[in-house]
Amino acid sequence: MLLRLAIALFSLGFILLLSASGRDGRDLLGKVPRMTVERVPLDARDPGRTRVGALTYLGGIRLKSPDRAFGGFSSMQIKGDRFTLLSDGGTFIRFRMGADWTPRELAFGDLPAGPGTGWLKSDRDSESMTSDPATGRIWVGFERYNAIWRYDDGLTRAERSVQPAAMRDWSVNGGPESMVRLADGRFVVIGETSRPKGSRVGREALLFPGDPTAPGMEPIRFVYMPPDERYDPSDAVQLPDGRLIVLNRRFAVPGLFTARLTLVDPKEFRPGAVVRGTEIAALAAPLIHDNYEALAITREGDDTILWIASDDNQQFWEWSLLLKFRIEFGKH
Repeated sequence: MLLRLAIALFSLGFILLLSASGRDGRDLLGKVPRMTVERVPLDARDPGRTRVGALTYLGGIRLKSPDRAFGGFSSMQIKGDRFTLLSDGGTFIRFRMGADWTPRELAFGDLPAGPGTGWLKSDRDSESMTSDPATGRIWVGFERYNAIWRYDDGLTRAERSVQPAAMRDWSVNGGPESMVRLADGRFVVIGETSRPKGSRVGREALLFPGDPTAPGMEPIRFVYMPPDERYDPSDAVQLPDGRLIVLNRRFAVPGLFTARLTLVDPKEFRPGAVVRGTEIAALAAPLIHDNYEALAITREGDDTILWIASDDNQQFWEWSLLLKFRIEFGKH
């Protein structure tokens, strides 16, 4: 355990050094996609355990590939049995997967355009993604540039982009980590570590009245409060009833990564409002825990399904996980 902690701390320091410099080169996925999966339990000490807070674990897999650019998944979209996982280096994978947990029709891709030249990883620091179910259009939030780009449904063409004035002063390494298009067409964007002046816990958050890349789209500002100052919001997704689940992640020693999921109501998003969520689940040891950064919602009959994916930072001691839960409010 001590050896793993030492390796983790050294690796994290190296990652932060590269992130701060912004000079690390960007690796592209190979032309021949390769990936294997391995089933994982919720609790390795108690393989029969399925319950965590308001969630029931339905299964999960670890994604692996010999491709050196594989991993780093920071956001995802799921439509039916079609999965898209976007990395924080502008690369993405797509596949189909059913109840047997066997990925099919695997494809690797790269965002066709974005901030900067694309030669450096900092040029494609893609941390968040959301889409319009009617048109299929996809919006991607880029952290280092505090920018939002809109793409077609196949991620083959960039349509337009914006660097919102309201995000101009956000941290270069703590920008639009969470972004969700609401069912009514509004957009919510939450900064990862960008804090309002005078606040130790709150995070900068915006509510756009429509497509943030459209001309003249001015957002309102509010403050999102994580569970405490040690947690950073890393993704958000809207439930069928209109409420949002926000994923909050922390790195610490001991324990490495932990995550807490909170439930918030968009009705509270008003100019200057301070919004606090209600915790619905926590993922920490002995449960499977990693650098969780991505959420998606699907439906199976009357059930609402929450998917969670992790960013392995392309480090051997972290994993690329894809976990599936059924949401059962009122039963925890």
